[in-house]
Amino acid sequence: MLVLVAPGQGAQTPGFLTPWLELPGAADRVAAWSDAIGLDLVHYGTQADADAIRDTSVAQPLLVAAGILSASALGDTATIAPGAVAGHSVGEITAAVFAGVLGDAAALTLVRKRGLAMADAAAITETGMSALLGGDHDVSVAHLEKLGLTPANVNGAGQIVAAGTLEQLAVLNEDKPEGVRKVVPLKVAGAFHTHHMAPAVDALAKAAADLTPADPTVPYVSNKDGQTVGTGAEVLERLVGQVANPVRWDLCMETFKELGATAFIEVCPGGTLVGLAKRALPGVRTLALKTPDDLDAARELIAEHSA
Repeated sequence: MLVLVAPGQGAQTPGFLTPWLELPGAADRVAAWSDAIGLDLVHYGTQADADAIRDTSVAQPLLVAAGILSASALGDTATIAPGAVAGHSVGEITAAVFAGVLGDAAALTLVRKRGLAMADAAAITETGMSALLGGDHDVSVAHLEKLGLTPANVNGAGQIVAAGTLEQLAVLNEDKPEGVRKVVPLKVAGAFHTHHMAPAVDALAKAAADLTPADPTVPYVSNKDGQTVGTGAEVLERLVGQVANPVRWDLCMETFKELGATAFIEVCPGGTLVGLAKRALPGVRTLALKTPDDLDAARELIAEHSA
């Protein structure tokens, strides 16, 4: 059984979209999306520097566009035939496209508004996120709570991402939980999936009210709790709430295991979720779509493991 997943913010790197735009029709497609949402995705995906694409309002639509574009190079959902789809953080909007809940235009319109709303919320207080590598889950969570930090991403495979003010994160850097090997600051512009993002929830709810979601055509695994979601209305409701709720990617991977996953493909810019899967899902074949050079290997994996 094949799982198709989409990465979240922080996976982007300068120029990562360049080779994908060389595929037939890709540049025109991305240019049309750019016009529709008022953001030059081609420029940001090919020429902009790391600081420019770190901007939340830019990074999020760029990631969703890249995910849709790279997956479509493999074929439509019926061709790929995944047994489940999921996304990490903003990647859930990409996954909603894979599941047929949202069309391309609706997804990009929603993520553009999401990115702007979260950037506005992040501007209220200087906040950020740092990854904890290693350590015990319960010990780390208790330590973070003592410091006033939120375990915003519980990623499994020994990784938790803490989020809070820059002052709180500075204290964490000097006072790591017992057993944690390293604290790594992430290239994001705010404390996502915490109470600091509460102002963005209302803005996103208003944007979502204009959409008419379809029910998922394949199992859609929500990173709120790792459960599969059966209706488009509930997927949309969870997409709104998740900006201020922790991401439980660990529970998503448990669900993949329970569903019998044998292969795992992460769309562009892949790598982060594949790294977690290699540690948490032993025996499952993994592949990250980084450039179009990875498409042939992905097609082989699909032929062997899709439903």
